[in-house]
Amino acid sequence: MSVTFADIQAAAGRIAGVARRSPVIEVGPSRAPLAGPARLFLKLDCLQPSGSFKIRGAANTVASLPAADLARGLVTASGGNHGLAVTHAAAARGAPAVIYLPTSTLAAKADKLRALGAEVVTHGPVWDAANAAALDRAEDDGLTYVHPFADPRVIAGQGTAAVEFLADVPALDVLLIAVGGGGLLAGVATAAAHLKPSLRVIGVEPVGAATLHDSMAAGRPVQLAEITTRAGSLAPRQSTSVNLNLIQAHCEGIVLVDDAAMLAAARWLWAELGIATEMAAAAGIAALAEGRVGGLDGAQVGVLVCGAGADGIVAA
Repeated sequence: MSVTFADIQAAAGRIAGVARRSPVIEVGPSRAPLAGPARLFLKLDCLQPSGSFKIRGAANTVASLPAADLARGLVTASGGNHGLAVTHAAAARGAPAVIYLPTSTLAAKADKLRALGAEVVTHGPVWDAANAAALDRAEDDGLTYVHPFADPRVIAGQGTAAVEFLADVPALDVLLIAVGGGGLLAGVATAAAHLKPSLRVIGVEPVGAATLHDSMAAGRPVQLAEITTRAGSLAPRQSTSVNLNLIQAHCEGIVLVDDAAMLAAARWLWAELGIATEMAAAAGIAALAEGRVGGLDGAQVGVLVCGAGADGIVAA
């Protein structure tokens, strides 16, 4: 399975009216400027209806499903954001959704899912265990399973973020993307390779969940022995060859940041710009603050702020 730019273009048409064309802002003078980029642009997918970029892939997938598949109901496993996106997209088509969550998922996300009408099941310590249970449920009850990152329809939907970003800032030199299962990075890198081959697309992954980083080094999907990051939306133990092949073909590489750097970056986004994100969504800012990406002198850099949250908000 693979994804083409034509798939991404088709996805853009399907998700219109469900996903939002999120705004791009330029980071201006700051009390704590980030060294390196000449100009820094943020695309705020944290302002999507479901709170993250995940609505792009979920909406494209749900819009692609036959009526019979929708009528059976949808099931997926998620660290929270994909589940919210599937629930939102399913509700727009009148379909029920069952969301499996690992026990590490924030209670606020589980509560929000229930408030949106999803059936929520908590199972296992990490996403991979929750996903195995979701697959069993799909087989037992005849539900339609929606993969959070390894479905070409999901990847194509996520790629629409790069189409919008480059339309708004065509002079971008570098684009930093947070990495979990790799669906967003695979889609964005595929779109960028078509629209602007010179663009450096770089993934940013937690030290405590270096799934794609290690897979790229090995040349195949590897399974991590454990997950130690608190950034639950970036924490599958294993990705797939669908994602890895696209990332290897179109992405410069993946850099690693630790939880402390992501938390500090989330707090920077809140203190400097009033942007409330989860730790995972601040991974690109963390990479800049930690100097993980070279060759940025004079560069125009873009960061996709991929999900909303309160990790950066420090109580007074």
